[in-house]
Amino acid sequence: MTVKEKFETMDYGPAPESDTEAQAWLESFERKFGHFIDGAFTAPGPAFDSRNPATGALLAEVTQARQEDVYAAVKAARRAQGKWAALGGPGRARHLYALARLLQKHARLFSVLETLDTGKPIREARDIDIPLVQRHFYYHAGMAQLMEDSLPDVEPLGVCGQIIPWNFPLLMLAWKVAPALAMGNTVVLKPAEYTPLTALLFAEITRQAGLPKGVVNIVTGDGTVGEMVVKADVDKIAFTGSTAVGRRIREVTAGSGKALTLELGGKSPYIVFDDADLDSAVEGLVDAIWFNQGQVCCAGSRLLVQESVAEDFHARLRRRMDRLRIGDPLDKCIDVGAVVDPVQLARITEMVEGNTAGERHVAGISVPTSGCFYPPTLISGLGPADSLMQEEIFGPVLVSCTFRTPDEAVALANNTRYGLAATLWSENINLALDIAPKLAAGVVWINATNLFDAAAPFGGVRESGFGREGGWEGLTAYTRPKDTRKQLKQRAAPQRNEVATTVIDRTAKLYIGGKQARPDNGHSLPVRDPAGRLLGHVGQGSRKDVRNAVEAARGASAWARTTGHLRAQILYYMAENLSARAMEFAARIDAMTGGRKGAQEVEFCLDRLFTAAAWADKVDGRTAGVPIRGVALAMKEPVGVIGAICPDEAPLLGLMSLMAPAIAMGNRVVLAASEAHPLAATDFYQVIDTSDVPAGVVNILTGRHADLAPTLAAHLDVDAVWSFSSTDLSAEIERASAGNLKRTWVNDGFATDWASLKMRCILNHATEDRTIWIPYGA
Repeated sequence: MTVKEKFETMDYGPAPESDTEAQAWLESFERKFGHFIDGAFTAPGPAFDSRNPATGALLAEVTQARQEDVYAAVKAARRAQGKWAALGGPGRARHLYALARLLQKHARLFSVLETLDTGKPIREARDIDIPLVQRHFYYHAGMAQLMEDSLPDVEPLGVCGQIIPWNFPLLMLAWKVAPALAMGNTVVLKPAEYTPLTALLFAEITRQAGLPKGVVNIVTGDGTVGEMVVKADVDKIAFTGSTAVGRRIREVTAGSGKALTLELGGKSPYIVFDDADLDSAVEGLVDAIWFNQGQVCCAGSRLLVQESVAEDFHARLRRRMDRLRIGDPLDKCIDVGAVVDPVQLARITEMVEGNTAGERHVAGISVPTSGCFYPPTLISGLGPADSLMQEEIFGPVLVSCTFRTPDEAVALANNTRYGLAATLWSENINLALDIAPKLAAGVVWINATNLFDAAAPFGGVRESGFGREGGWEGLTAYTRPKDTRKQLKQRAAPQRNEVATTVIDRTAKLYIGGKQARPDNGHSLPVRDPAGRLLGHVGQGSRKDVRNAVEAARGASAWARTTGHLRAQILYYMAENLSARAMEFAARIDAMTGGRKGAQEVEFCLDRLFTAAAWADKVDGRTAGVPIRGVALAMKEPVGVIGAICPDEAPLLGLMSLMAPAIAMGNRVVLAASEAHPLAATDFYQVIDTSDVPAGVVNILTGRHADLAPTLAAHLDVDAVWSFSSTDLSAEIERASAGNLKRTWVNDGFATDWASLKMRCILNHATEDRTIWIPYGA
C-alpha cells in the first residue's frame, strides 16, 4: 500500500509486539513450573497446561498443588510473619519500593506475558494493567512508611490466603499482596488456573527485591486448591471471583474467626441521559463493555438509555461497533482480543444463543476462525426481567433497554441483586450528583468509566460482596485493633425463685415501628436476678416479630437522608431523657445483674450517646488523591438495616454502644436485647418514645438469641448482622448471612470491653464506602 493509499483509507496496519523475551523466560524454566514456597520454586509435579487462548499454543505446564503443598506454604508464611511485622513500616516500605521499581524495569516482559496468558490486547496490558500494578506497590510503600504514625492502634492479621481471578491476574495480585505486605502480613496466593504465569514471574522478582523467605508464597492449581487455602490455618481470606464461589467461601469460613473480603460479580448499569454528550458516551461504553473482552466484574454490561435519544444513540453505537478491530492480542492495533478459554467462550455462546428476546446486532467485522474469539454484540429492546438483563455474561455482550425519567433510571439500575459499579452520563452536573448517591453500587463513575487507582477504595454491596481494596479503607481489611481478647464466659442460669419483687406487674413488650407490641406467638419468658428472684416477664420474639421489625426498619429509609446535624440533636435529646431517669436505670441494672455498677454503666451510656451524636455530622469521607484531572470522592454512607444481638455483660451499655453509632450514621436497627437482662432495653423504649426518634428507626425484640439471630441473619432485607451474645452464634450467623452476602460483625466467642470499645471501630462497621469519580478536565 502506498502512502497516498494509506492517507485515503486511514486503515490500521499490523503492529505486532515481539514475544521473544517472554518466550525466553518460559524456556528458562523449561516451560515447567512448580510452586513458590519459602522463597524458592519447588520441583514441578503433576501438571496442567497453560495455553495462549488466541492460538491454543502451549505456554507452560504448571503444577497442580496438593494438600501438603498448601500446608507447606502456610507454614512458611506463618514462620516468616513475626519477623516481617517486626521489621516495621519503614523497613517494609523499602521492600515494597524495590518491588515497584522491578515491576517498572520488567514492564514489557510482564505486559507481553500477561497478553499471552489472558488473550487481552497488548495495549491494555501495557498501558493500563501494568502501570496500575506499579502504582499499587508505590502507593502501599507509602502506606507502610506512614503506618506507625497514622495507624498506631492496629496490628497485622497474620497470614492471608488470597485467591485471584483470571481476568486481571497481575493487577488482582497487586490489589491484594501490596496492602497485605504493607501492614505486616504474609501471604499465600493462589492464581487462577487459566492464568498463573505472571504470578510466577512476580514470585521471581520478589527474590530480586530481597524479600525475606516465606513472606510471599504462591501455589497453583484449580478450584480445589482454592478450597484448600480457604480451609487452611490462615487469618484472612481475600477472594475475587464469582458470587457463587464467594457465597460458598462465606459458608465454609463461618465461625472460624477468619477475616473475609469478597469482591464478586456484577451487572453494572451504564446510564445515558438525553443531555449527555452522546459521542463521548459511546466511546465510554466501548471501554466499559469491550475492554478485556467484557471479562470485567464491573463492566458496564447493562445499557440504560433515555427513550428520547435511544434510537440515535443505538445507531451511533452500532456504527462504532462496526469499526472495532478484533484479532491477535499482540497486535498493538487490536481493540478486542481473545476470550480466556474455550470453556468461557462456550458459556458466552450458550447464554446468547439461548436468548430469544430483543434485537441482536453483531459487529460487522472479521473475526478469526481459530482461537477463543467472540464478536462484540449488542442486544437491545430487552425488558428488565429478561435473563440477560439480570445474569452476568462475562463476555463482549452488551444488553440494553430504555427509560423515560431519572426516577425510572434509578429503579432500573437498582433492579439487580448485584451492586459493584455504575456509570452515568449527563452534562447536567446537578442531575449527575443527584443520581449518583441513589445507585446501589460501591463505585460510581460520572462521565467516565473504568477509572481505578490505589488511593481510591473499590468494592461492592449486595451480592457483589463486601470489603474494600485500595486507599485507607482497604487497609482495614488487613489490620485489626490492638487488644487482648478474653474468652466469653457462659452465663449460668439462676435458680428458680417465684417470689416477685414488684407489687404491680408491668408488662414488658416488644418495640416495633414506634409502638409497643405483644409477641406474635403469645409466649413470654421470665427474667430473674442472680438469686433466682422473678423480676418480670418479656415477650418471646418469633420469626414473625423479626419480619415485622425488619419491615418497619425498611420503611424508615428516610432516616438515611436526614442530615447528620438532625440525627445528632435526636441523640443528644435521648441522652437528656436517659439522664433524667439515670437512678431508675441504674437500679434496674443492679437488680438484674446483682452488682453495684449500674450507675457507672448509665454514665457510660450517656457518654456513648454524646460521642455518637458528636460523630453524626463529622464522618465525612474524603477526597482520594488520584492521578487524574478530577476527584474521587470516598463517601461514607449508612449500611442500611442492621440486626444487632446485644450482650449480657453490659445489658444497657452494650445496646447503646451498638444502637447509637448505627443510627448516628443513618442506619435503622433491629435490636435483640440482652437475653439474660432484657428489662433495661424494654425500659429504654420509653426514652425512645420521648426523644423524637422516627418510627421504625429503632426496633427492640426480646427472647432467646438462638431463635432470633438465625432469622435476622437469613433475612434478605437485612443488610448487616452484629452479634455479641453470650451464646456464641457466630458460625450460625455467618453461614446464614451467605444468602444475600450481608456484612457481619461477630464476637467469635470472645468477650468485649464495652467501656473502652473505640467509637471509630463501631463507626467503621456502621458505614459503607462509596467511591464517586468525577473527572473535570483533560
